[in-house]
This record gives sequence, C-alpha cells and structure tokens, in this order.
Amino acid sequence: MIFTYVVIGLVVLTLFLGLVTVQQGTISVVTMFGKYRRILYPGLNFKIPYLESIYKRISIQNRSVELEFQAVTLDQANVYFKAMLLFSVYDQNEETIKNVAFKFVSENNLMTALVRTIEGTIRGFVASKRQAEILSLRKEITEYVKGEVDQHLEGWGYHLMDLQINDISFDQAIIDSMSKVVASTNLKAAAENEGQALLITKTKSAEAEGNAIKIAAEAEREAARLRGQGVALFREEVAKGMTNAAKELQDANLDTNVILFSMWTEAIKYFAETGKGNTIFLDGSADGMQKSMQQIMSVLGKDKK
Repeated sequence: MIFTYVVIGLVVLTLFLGLVTVQQGTISVVTMFGKYRRILYPGLNFKIPYLESIYKRISIQNRSVELEFQAVTLDQANVYFKAMLLFSVYDQNEETIKNVAFKFVSENNLMTALVRTIEGTIRGFVASKRQAEILSLRKEITEYVKGEVDQHLEGWGYHLMDLQINDISFDQAIIDSMSKVVASTNLKAAAENEGQALLITKTKSAEAEGNAIKIAAEAEREAARLRGQGVALFREEVAKGMTNAAKELQDANLDTNVILFSMWTEAIKYFAETGKGNTIFLDGSADGMQKSMQQIMSVLGKDKK
C-alpha cells in the first residue's frame, strides 16, 4: 500500500510539474536535451517533465526604444537626431519564433544590432542631403528607413512598425545662421508685401481721384447746360414780357420808349443794391439818359434789321 501511494504521488507530482502556464502576450520556446522541440502559446500547456524545458519566453507585444545619434550631411553639417523606434515580433508562426529565439545570444545583442542598423541607415540617407533639406524630410527619412530595414528585421523575426523622429537639431552656429536666413527672408517678404500694399493704395487713390475729376466734370457740364437753359429761358421770358408790354403801350397810344426808361432805372437800382461797396460811375443827367436811350434804340434797330 505504501508503495502504491508513493507511485501515485510521484505520478501526480509529475503531472503537476508538466503543467505550464504561458502568459498572454508571450510565447514560450521549449527545448529537449538542448534542441528546439516546439512552442507553447498563451494559456495552460503541458510539457514532458524532466525532459522538456522552457528555453525562452518571447514577448509578442509592441516594444519601443529611444535613439539619440549624430549624422553628417553632404555639406559637412552635424545633425543631431532624437527618435523613437517601435517594433514587434513579425508574427506567431513557428519559423518566426525560432528566428527570434535563436538568432541572437541575448536581448542586448538584438537591441545593439537593431539600433545600429537604424542609425546606419539614417546616416546613409542624411549623407546624401544638404543641411537645408533635412528639416523638411522627416517623412522621407522614415519611409526610407522602413524600406531599407524591414527586410533585415524580417530575417531576425521582427517588424519595424514605426519610426518617429522627435527632434532634429544642428550646431549652434548653423542654428544662428539659419535664424538669420529666416529673418532676412521674412524682412524681404514684409518689404514686398508693403510695396504691394503701397502700390494698391496709390492705384486706388489715383482711380478715386480720376473718378472724382470725371464726376466733377460731368457735374460741371450738366450745371453749365442747366445754366444755359436757364439763361435762354430767362431771355425768352424777358422777350415775351417786353413784347406784351410794348403791345399794351401801343394799344394805349403810349410811347414804347417808356419800357426802355423803366429798364434803365431798374438797372441803376440793381447796381446800387448789389454793388457791395464797388464804385460804379453812371451819368445820371438827362443828357446821359438821352445818350443811353439812343444807344439802346440803335441796338434794337440793328437787331430788327
């Protein structure tokens, strides 16, 4: 009985020793006598006690590493990069997991190879560009690195998911010179904009002045036309009035020269009222009036002819 209990206990112990729990997000590599045997996926698994052993637990989750390194451009300018590298195991296939488990001796060797490969690829790209181009090539650098490095990483069992270049800087002397270039460019743009604004202002002012002159000329022409019409109408009304007055005087058997005498006196009155201090010399004697009447009559006589 004791022997039976011992055997049963050993069997139970062996079964418990063979149970293996693999955490979610990891895959375990099993070896037997030092040789690759199989892989265990997340969950409860069983391995042969005393014969199979867990060689390595491989994380299939995303992993990141920060990089800081220096590169030299085509025109011998030092460029300093700060980047974040995001990578993961390519897939969960058995061959991929074997590559991840056995390609490198340790995790440190993997990270060294990965970082140096990324740095070398970026340095090779930067060496073909001038420093003035680098700041605008973040996306191109990322795409170039992924295209060049993915094939190497796939052979190691990894996949480059993303490369984020967080900072690109230069030596202080280059930064100062770039700042001066930007400042001078901004000053040039400001001067050009100011010149354009001044040109537009002058053009609009000239157009407004021309339009004002044109409007004033049109208004003056219209006013002159209206004044001419007014004078013509005034003369027409005067002529009608004189004609009617002369007809009434003839009907009353009176001399029509009375009209001329009345016009003469009204003219003298108008001169006196509107002269505003101006000196007007008139011959107010009877002889002067007679001469003026004769001159008016002679003018009227010529108009009748």
